Amino acid sequence: MARLPRLYAPHIPQLVQARFAQALAGPTDPSPAAELDQLLIWLKESATEHHVAVHGWSLVNDRITLLATPPGQGNLSRLVQALGRRFAAHRHGRVFAERYRSTLVEPGLWVLPALIWLESLPVHLSYVDHAEHWPWSSAAYHTGTNATPATWVNDHPDYWNDGNTPFDRQARYRERLNSGLLLSQRQQVEQSLFGQWALGSASFLQQQEARASRRLAPAARGRPRKSPG
Repeated sequence: MARLPRLYAPHIPQLVQARFAQALAGPTDPSPAAELDQLLIWLKESATEHHVAVHGWSLVNDRITLLATPPGQGNLSRLVQALGRRFAAHRHGRVFAERYRSTLVEPGLWVLPALIWLESLPVHLSYVDHAEHWPWSSAAYHTGTNATPATWVNDHPDYWNDGNTPFDRQARYRERLNSGLLLSQRQQVEQSLFGQWALGSASFLQQQEARASRRLAPAARGRPRKSPG
């Protein structure tokens, strides 16, 4: 089966996930803090180098997940490639298990759920009990529990508009993060990401159809209907 071309639409955020060819640590081993710290440094450098606005991230032992808006069609790919080159020089050998997966995310409806989904990954993968306690994600930044602000993060307007002051935004987001997503929301995020189709409403898909680099949703199954005659 031919692989899908990269999905891109101007000014639309993307949820991105790249899995490592070899996990940084085994399921029962401690997470390698030094390697994760270095990965985070490389992520900052690569995002700056390729002018990608990163809204949120989660680094765990077997994958990298980002919510970001690239300025052009190839910038996100170049960011992931740059990260892979830096990591390959450190670890040697193949870095990623496969091509990264991505989905367009509808602003105003799915950006905050996508952010909550990625920042909750360390909890769902049983690394920590609370998302803010994982040092290698943007959760502590968004909830205001990190004493060292991540100045390189580019807040998406959906997060910015969730409160009138930084304290309000952090408190509101903390409530959202602690409440988590509905199962149906989690499933929709994952289906869109792993299928590499757009995450959004029917009206969003219709609006972006002419602007996107390819089809936003899978074609209807079955034979086309015959016209009456």
